[in-house]
Amino acid sequence: MSVTPLPDRGRPSAAGRIRVLVVDDEEPIRQLVSGYLAREQITVLSAGDGLAALELARREHPDVVVLDLMLPGMDGIEVCRQLRSFSDAYVLMLTARGEEIDRIVGLSVGADDYMVKPFSPRELVARVKALMRRPRITAAAAAAPGLELDLGRRRVTVDGALVPLTFLEFEVLAALAREPGVVLTRQGMLDRVWGHDYIGDDHLIDVHVGKLRRKLGDDPNAPRFVETVRGVGFRLVER
Repeated sequence: MSVTPLPDRGRPSAAGRIRVLVVDDEEPIRQLVSGYLAREQITVLSAGDGLAALELARREHPDVVVLDLMLPGMDGIEVCRQLRSFSDAYVLMLTARGEEIDRIVGLSVGADDYMVKPFSPRELVARVKALMRRPRITAAAAAAPGLELDLGRRRVTVDGALVPLTFLEFEVLAALAREPGVVLTRQGMLDRVWGHDYIGDDHLIDVHVGKLRRKLGDDPNAPRFVETVRGVGFRLVER
């Protein structure tokens, strides 16, 4: 299996410091978040609207973008969509709205994590650091022999044949593909796919993995792609 990492992500930028762009139209929130990040020796950039954020991102190449969903003019969804056309920065989306549809839309355009206001600044810092420990894969990468993911087009093929997946099935597979060979716990997969704010039975993962396997034609007793690690979770088979 070969999963191709994008350059210079999953580790700090030049001079060993993480660079974070904070985008929010409320100055007190920008100052609060920036202050907590700066205490952790993180270089902080900030913008109050989407156009300024995109300009900064093009010029400064941040590692992580903390992005408010509700921005004046160009909203966070459109900012994220345009950002994904030229940047592989991790995106942590912030919103005052907690409806599941907002989270799903945010993730569908390329956000990596999601927090609902009001939030703990300390938790936000922890999530930024967790994102920097997470490896990325390119928009199109071979996940396993015979299995390919195209993250940009959200397409999956098995032996060259297109496999239609639901939004959540694709996200489960993408979470596994980002760390091939590494066991992800059920809770870890819930955090990556459903978000840290999700409260529910972690065996929901088993249901979606089961559906995913059926569509991929994967036998759980002799897995070609997704392997169960009993009592722990799942991993993408690495050969």
